[in-house]
Amino acid sequence: MFTAVHEPPPLPVNNDPMAASRFVPGMDGATLLGIIFRICKEIRVSDIQMRSERPVYIHTNKGVEKLDYLGPLSPAHMDEILKELIRNRESASHGFGEESNLDERVDEKIQDAIRDFAERKVADFSCDGIPMGNNGERSGRLRIQAHLSSSGLGVTCRILNDYIPELESLGIDADTNTVLRMAVQKRAGLCLVTGPTGSGKSTTLAALIDWLRRNHGKHIVTVEDPIEYQYPDDMDDPEYPGRRIPCPSVVTQQEVGRDVHSYRQGLKDVLRKAPHIILLGEIRDREAMETCLEAAQTGHLVLSTLHTTGAVKTIGRILELYPKESHASILSRLSEILIFIHSQGLLNGVSRRVLTYEFLQNNDDAVASAIANYDGGARSLEDVIRRAGNIEWDSNLRRLLRQGLIDEQTFENARMNRDDSELL
Repeated sequence: MFTAVHEPPPLPVNNDPMAASRFVPGMDGATLLGIIFRICKEIRVSDIQMRSERPVYIHTNKGVEKLDYLGPLSPAHMDEILKELIRNRESASHGFGEESNLDERVDEKIQDAIRDFAERKVADFSCDGIPMGNNGERSGRLRIQAHLSSSGLGVTCRILNDYIPELESLGIDADTNTVLRMAVQKRAGLCLVTGPTGSGKSTTLAALIDWLRRNHGKHIVTVEDPIEYQYPDDMDDPEYPGRRIPCPSVVTQQEVGRDVHSYRQGLKDVLRKAPHIILLGEIRDREAMETCLEAAQTGHLVLSTLHTTGAVKTIGRILELYPKESHASILSRLSEILIFIHSQGLLNGVSRRVLTYEFLQNNDDAVASAIANYDGGARSLEDVIRRAGNIEWDSNLRRLLRQGLIDEQTFENARMNRDDSELL
């Protein structure tokens, strides 16, 4: 069988089951995951696909590649993997109000979670890192989806990075970074970061929130499903390197299923916590959109995401959540409270993945008017995106092409306006 990814050397640890070179019958979930995550760290990947009776697949810059030298995962292996992930999900909980001991709670939670999974056929959650050897090293935190398919139980896993990057490292130009930071200092309004799954929306928002908590005294409340980045209570002392000091902001992070019963409850309760800034992990429906609009109109700064590409499509997606007769009033509200739409995507570049984006800031009467009148046609909104201070999707793609970061095929596949024949 062809092996797309070279096998890394075994761990230099004696009597360590995670140094095994293949999956074998009887391995428990912790050992199986430790082997997989150790390899993923060696080859620096974070997205993993695990399926019954198949080898492990990983996402790389080339697409999806398999770790077939480990052998296939059996149905028994997959059951052990799911139980271990659920066990670590429980260990991340605060256990408030629990009177039984930890071991009893873990066993009970695993049984409850398995029953819930059998009923719903899908489970989304995050959990603590998994040990990767006898030396105490652990993987990063994990975002998990367990599901059923024709091959049986499957698990899609993303290893989350505990390190929150600075905005400057993401591939956003310096002028846009400045505007983003100025925007999130406003007293109230709506800031949207959009893009498809895997486009780095959560990372961009985390970089903004992390900068805010270190530089301004705010109460920041997040409702996430699940939490991807955790914000510490302290920070590096800017005056004394190596020293940690409390950061000026307090961040209240809530995860659906762990800290709040449902996303709906989190949305309902968020305004009662007296926040200055609200981060809603995703606008999923009209109720979530209405919460964002009301919070922004009542003096809060709201940040959230949508699965859309481009500012025009984002406005269109918001309108799809409402009946036709409400469109005029929704557009009027958006024209008043919207601060920016930052829409981004990750492309397979010539040598590495490259961030591209479109940026629209609602910073003058022309933009506000184009938003308010969007229902009559998108052309006026597209025109204002081309104005100074905004960045059009295709224009940014041309810049990446000129710089040699992407090739012409990638440019053609990613461009938005097919009727525009100008390439350079």
